[in-house]
Amino acid sequence: MNIHEFGDKNNPVILLLPGTICYWKSNFEKVCDTLAKNYLVAIVSYTGFEETDSKNYTSVNDELNEIESYIIKNYDGKILAAYGCSLGGTFVAHLCERHNISMKYGIIGSSDMDKAGNILATIMAFIVVKIVYPFVKTGKFKPDFMQKKLEKEMQLYNPYKREFVALTGCMEYDMSFVTKESIRNQFKSDLVTPLNTQIDNGETKIHVFYAKNMGAKYLTRYKKFFKSPTIHELDGEHEEFLCVTPDKWCDLIKDICEGKC
Repeated sequence: MNIHEFGDKNNPVILLLPGTICYWKSNFEKVCDTLAKNYLVAIVSYTGFEETDSKNYTSVNDELNEIESYIIKNYDGKILAAYGCSLGGTFVAHLCERHNISMKYGIIGSSDMDKAGNILATIMAFIVVKIVYPFVKTGKFKPDFMQKKLEKEMQLYNPYKREFVALTGCMEYDMSFVTKESIRNQFKSDLVTPLNTQIDNGETKIHVFYAKNMGAKYLTRYKKFFKSPTIHELDGEHEEFLCVTPDKWCDLIKDICEGKC
């Protein structure tokens, strides 16, 4: 696990956590410079998902332990806020629940917060690896029909789909270093790692970016896992706010960190 820092080290720290099978740079490159004007931006690069990392991703808890150790060592155990993109939102929830570090704001980025038993999670992870690994390895899907569908969608004017694919980094960056084991473990571990309901550590204020096109069940889910979250209802799909309107995303992040909403 690595953490890449941008901005003045004397500024308050904002931790950014990527989504599933995402390259840290592509996930947050559109917002990093803007946030770095006011904050020390610390972007997490998960174990097994960076070219300089020779280890495989093992589990959510192992990553959390490393993230917390880094924060304790480098930021005296205190950060201003953490934003989790998709999978990263679950990490923010775990950081809040564990409360081993001080965090004033935890921001959930339209995460699905899915959970499953070991057998179902194993099956789902197997399917994901079969479908996604060729794309991660080469930037192209192995089944021809899926690759043709992707190419067709990329030719259409749909900024969300284009930017969501770009978010992963698979088509722009060489991610051939990512192993099947890392993909499998990241996907499965997220599903099987327990997360309490009605999380409230008495310090961290939870904000949720709720993408309404994902469906009302996710709003219900956010209210299940967090005791009193502030819900920001946003038109669009999963992480569309970050992908398509990064400037507005930055404005809302700053408003939250300044206690304006």
